[in-house]
Amino acid sequence: MAPILVIDDDPQINALLQDVLEFEGFQVITAQRAIEGLQHLETTKVDLVITDVLMPDKEGLETIREMRQRFPHTKILAISGGLTKSGVDVLELAKRLGAHSVLSKPFDVQDLVKSVRQLLGS
Repeated sequence: MAPILVIDDDPQINALLQDVLEFEGFQVITAQRAIEGLQHLETTKVDLVITDVLMPDKEGLETIREMRQRFPHTKILAISGGLTKSGVDVLELAKRLGAHSVLSKPFDVQDLVKSVRQLLGS
């Protein structure tokens, strides 16, 4: 199985997701910036990307749109705990742009593992 790529600007979230997923037997690559995550996708085959939606360098929504265009077979799980400045639910927007599943922060790690297993068909 190819690794899972986690993209989140919060190093604590990256570390938590990596620990949980590796404990469950998954291989994990992390990136703290969307641009870094997209570079990983260019050089490494991954089965799933878990990406934060609200990030400083490149919005997760823009990243999701780009991933759907450039890497259409890669599954995407969008995570976020926020709304846009105008009050729009960013996870709903993420779904519309092609995220296969979404989780709202804070989430239970068991819900994360369940979503990952469903997306990967395992």
